[in-house]
Amino acid sequence: MRITKENTAGLVIDIQERLVPAMAEEETLVHNCQRLIEGLKALNLPILVTQQYTKGLGETIEPIKSIFDEFSPIEKRDFSCCDEPVVSEKLKELNTKHVIICGIESHVCVLQTAIDLKEAGYIPVVVMDCVSSRSLDNVDLAAERFRYENIMMTSYESILFELTRSSGASEFKAISKIVK
Repeated sequence: MRITKENTAGLVIDIQERLVPAMAEEETLVHNCQRLIEGLKALNLPILVTQQYTKGLGETIEPIKSIFDEFSPIEKRDFSCCDEPVVSEKLKELNTKHVIICGIESHVCVLQTAIDLKEAGYIPVVVMDCVSSRSLDNVDLAAERFRYENIMMTSYESILFELTRSSGASEFKAISKIVK
């Protein structure tokens, strides 16, 4: 099954000030998430951003927040984004089929969100080089669970070129520049 731009949205989960410093390979995580989000923007895809208990975990980090022209994160308290009605409503409004996921932590909020999205009829796509946890063991365990649940995994470069489809596409040069 090919993933196309039509009916696709991005979901950035909880890349927050007090969480990011605790993540394994945090610099790579932030760099890769920036590239993914920039690419999704270049492809004119809608992107939702969540923040888990902002009062305690802080705001979305500036390197991510600054990519957006208008930044309005969705506050949540539950681990799964699907338990936050605003997320579900926005995905329905956007007529979303595929949800491209990045964020933290891979074995908690990302995992529960992907499972719930699949159960709700969406096709979640977890961008594995754009997710992390405090330990890489938990990232590996999350990947095992994604496989068990038949949830698609990919890399940011792979998904951006799949969404672009052709070197003849108007967005190709922008995407090529982002992934280099």
